[in-house]
Amino acid sequence: MIHYWFYPSNQHDNYTINTKPMLNLYNTLTRQKEAFSPIDPANVRMYVCGMTVYDYCHLGHARVMVVFDMIARWLRECGYPLTYVRNITDIDDKIIARAAENGETIGELTARFIAAMHEDADALGVLRPDLEPKATENIPQMIAMIESLIQKGKAYPAANGDVYYAVREFPAYGQLSGKSLDDLRAGERVEVDGFKRDPLDFVLWKAAKAGEPAWESPWGQGRPGWHIECSAMSENLFGDTFDIHGGGADLQFPHHENEIAQSVGASGHTCGHDHTLTHHGKPVASHVKYWLHNGFIRVDGEKMSKSLGNFFTIRDVLKQYDPEVVRFFILRAHYRSPLNYSDAHLDDAKGALARLYTALKNTPPAGFALSETANNYTRRFYAAMNDDFGTVEAVAVLFELAGEVNKTRDAALSGCLKALGGIIGLLQRDPTEFLQGGTASDGLSNEEIENLIAMRKQARADKNWAESDRIRDLLTAQNIILEDSAGITTWRRG
Repeated sequence: MIHYWFYPSNQHDNYTINTKPMLNLYNTLTRQKEAFSPIDPANVRMYVCGMTVYDYCHLGHARVMVVFDMIARWLRECGYPLTYVRNITDIDDKIIARAAENGETIGELTARFIAAMHEDADALGVLRPDLEPKATENIPQMIAMIESLIQKGKAYPAANGDVYYAVREFPAYGQLSGKSLDDLRAGERVEVDGFKRDPLDFVLWKAAKAGEPAWESPWGQGRPGWHIECSAMSENLFGDTFDIHGGGADLQFPHHENEIAQSVGASGHTCGHDHTLTHHGKPVASHVKYWLHNGFIRVDGEKMSKSLGNFFTIRDVLKQYDPEVVRFFILRAHYRSPLNYSDAHLDDAKGALARLYTALKNTPPAGFALSETANNYTRRFYAAMNDDFGTVEAVAVLFELAGEVNKTRDAALSGCLKALGGIIGLLQRDPTEFLQGGTASDGLSNEEIENLIAMRKQARADKNWAESDRIRDLLTAQNIILEDSAGITTWRRG
């Protein structure tokens, strides 16, 4: 029997495992599911592109944080010693502009929004990554990588003081996005810059401008371009090659495409992909073995983004919905699929999660020794998660299990429900606290509800059925659901 040990935090040194399951994941690079075979099973390395900290995080950021938190939790549940890195971009055109607009320093702005990002992530049950490198703390590493690219003929300093990557010097460019250089030249809108040798070349180092922060470099004062950050930081922390690189689908091109060109161009090292695989007749080459991308969140069929003005910040959504409801809303869709945002979808997620918590409330969980083969529910849950992190099927198993708990009132099965939910960061709270969670901003406060229930109880004792019905109707209108059983009335918010 294969044993797995569940733990609720990112401290993973107090568990044992006999063997590892067969995990299959979808690799954006090869466009197919592949068996997960890490470069070093004793040292699995995952790097995820994080936030540019000039504003509050929106739900698109929430999806990245929750999805890769789920993936990190599952890798650890499978027994892989994992180092999870999510970077912070704390120098950028938008950061510079926003700080100037606010009349504050860049450091003040980024510190404030890093703290806000952590508050939002903590609320959503996202465990902190093992490392969160900041761009401004890795400028020397970026300069060193740019120097290496120039030496290898992959980059060139221009007359304006910028340094550019020469994309035509990297034959495999376009492999991740499925684009060819000729297609890009014909179909992509490319910044016009007379200092570039080719319109597709992208900036590695930006010459200093008046009033902007700058660092010394062999090419004069300036600051790094955005794309070089992740290549330099991942190499600094993980070396030339590593296992998993993740991020939102919007980063696939050009950001991640450019990362591959930079990292492989600088080191020449790849992860040993089958080079019979080709893209436009050129061998596939990447410093990362598996590329994972989560799908967009959409509003009315369009991608949620600040540029479109249709984004919702995490903290605004959390004024209306419990953070675990938002996490559940994200996880009950497959991470690669589009996710449609609306109040109706979040209301549905709230009701669905309440059904799971109701099962736990009505049958308090007993201790449960979690293992893949403990029962049919665990076997199916593990099989779903091992099939490209199939949370849709895994959540379906939780609902079937909750139905069995409601039918049998089996405390061991209730314990199984809580343990399986805990693997993906759900169902770990006191059920009553969740079901009765909310404030007067939702209508009635908990104290007001309890008082009305007491008044209803007295009316029923007095056989004043009209008053009893009036109070129930009042509570129903406030979306308060009453449950009468054996003379005891319990309640939850609908």
